Formats: sequence, structure tokens, C-alpha cells
Amino acid sequence: MSLPDSSILTNIHVPGPCRPLDALFEKKYITTRSLENRLYSDEEVMKLPQIAHSHTHYKEWQMRRRSARRLIGYLKGKRRPLEVLEIGCGNGWLSHHIAEIPDTQVTGLDINFTELQQAARVFNDDPNLAFIHGDLRSPGLGGRQFDIILFAATMEYFPSLKKIVHRSLMYLKPEGEMHIMDTRFYRQSEIPTARMRTLAYYTSLGYPEMADYYFHHSSRDLRSFHHVVLHNPNSFAARLLRGRADLPWIRITN
Repeated sequence: MSLPDSSILTNIHVPGPCRPLDALFEKKYITTRSLENRLYSDEEVMKLPQIAHSHTHYKEWQMRRRSARRLIGYLKGKRRPLEVLEIGCGNGWLSHHIAEIPDTQVTGLDINFTELQQAARVFNDDPNLAFIHGDLRSPGLGGRQFDIILFAATMEYFPSLKKIVHRSLMYLKPEGEMHIMDTRFYRQSEIPTARMRTLAYYTSLGYPEMADYYFHHSSRDLRSFHHVVLHNPNSFAARLLRGRADLPWIRITN
């Protein structure tokens, strides 16, 4: 896996080569993303969450657009400088939009080098946005702490919600907030069936082993933390908006 030319991509930090397990996951992840039609051109990434109406995942991106709009409106309401860490930023589209908020510095973190390199390339001219290749153990983070830590459609790639939240809280300022968005939470009784669906799905793509990297979290796991549901798609008001399949937005504080 080649490293980017730092003279061209000035906003990406690459501490060193991928660990073997990370490289193995990325190879399978990128292959399945391609099969799902979830790899986008630079031009498409620049415009996300706007995407052609004819695209396979148009409805999903409409959901992501709504959740992004809610989050950005919320962060603008802080009316103060913010340091934001997005964990699992992928191609960087959401980090880019957050970095457009005045006085906001954003760091995107991801172990997926392929999409992260695209993010650094597409948004290389944004002075408020930087990317780090790695995870929370990355030396690129140092002893930094953030006002906002964001998981957007990424919590399902962590085997233990409790462990990753506890680890992430170490990087949160005392009055900071963690936000979990666009991740489905299940009742404990629903998880076995959900796992079977996931296995069947990846088997249909020819990569059943990818089910080992996808995890189903219970809303019960959140009870250990001081959390508030900022958007509940099952609320009466949300259900009035027919045809929408939004996912919850959860805020966790120290």
C-alpha cells in the first residue's frame, strides 16, 4: 500500500505502514464497497450528500443529508470555537461540511487508507480540515482532546460499544460531547436475527467473512453512559414524516 506524496496532500498524517489486520480488513472492505456501488468518484465526493436521483443509494443519502443538516445546525448553535474528531471519516464528506462552520477545526480519523487518501485529495485546500490514518491508538492524536467526537454510520464496525466509547471519552474535553449518528440499535432479542441477515447479505456478495467485521449493538449498551437521544426516529413527530427511514442521534457526555 503506497503512501501519499506529502508535497501534494498536505492535510494527511500517515504514522507508518498499516498493521496486517488493518490491511486485510481494508482489502475486503473496499472490495465489498465496490460491489455495493459505494465507492464514489472525486467529483461525487465533493458534492455529497447530494447525489443523482438515479443512484442506487439515493434514499440513503437523503437520510444522511437530513442527519448532517441536524448536526451542523446543532454545532453552529454552540457559537464558539470547536475542535471536532470524526472517527471513521471515510471519504471525508461530513468532516468537510463540519469544517465549513466558522472557527471549527476538524480531524478525520480512519484505518481505511484508500478512502482516507481520497478525502485528503478532494479536500486538500481546506485549512480547517486534516486527516490521520489510524485509530485511537495513533500517535498522530498525541494527547489531544476535542470538544466533539463523532461516530457517523461507523459504530457498527466496533465489536464493543462500551469499550470504544470508554476509550473515546479519554479524548473528550471535560465539557465535551460524543455524538453517535446513523447507526441502528437493536433490542437484545433482535440481535441474533440481525446477525443472520448480515451473514446472508455478505454471503450473497461472495464475502461471508465480512460479517465478522460488522456488529449489532443493543440500546441497552448505552445505559452505562450519560446519554440523551437528540433525534428519535420512532417518536410520534418522526413517524408523521412518512417514507423516511432515519436512524437515531445520540449524545454522550462525561
